Amino acid sequence: MEAAAYDDQNVFAKILRGELPAQKVYEDDKTLVIMDIMPRGDGHVLVIPKTPSRNILDIAEDDLNAVMKTVQTMAHAVVRAFDADGTTIQQFSESAGGQVVFHTHVHVIPRFAGVSLRPHTGEMADQAVLAANADKIRAALA
Repeated sequence: MEAAAYDDQNVFAKILRGELPAQKVYEDDKTLVIMDIMPRGDGHVLVIPKTPSRNILDIAEDDLNAVMKTVQTMAHAVVRAFDADGTTIQQFSESAGGQVVFHTHVHVIPRFAGVSLRPHTGEMADQAVLAANADKIRAALA
């Protein structure tokens, strides 16, 4: 399989450039964490690298290491913020793997014993709820 070219018009590239709004939770020199606008659970965040890459198949090793470091930080934060029993970490690569937005991103979702993930319906969450959840996670980072 030949890798497709990176499309700098994807939604995460636009968020990184400030062209689209997002509920930002955390940022460092290599990564940005935003609330997923179609969360499969309360506190569902996305960790994205600032450097362009489509997915795990083409991301530079340094960027992947930075993303995974931030994923671990966010896993601890969402567990604390929501008093969760665990987390689900997901990364999808290419259409066959379930990827929809072609900029590397990792899902971090707080999980609770006996509670299933909500289905991915394509319906956007209420912005006030996302903002409140972002505040909870930022407080857990402090």
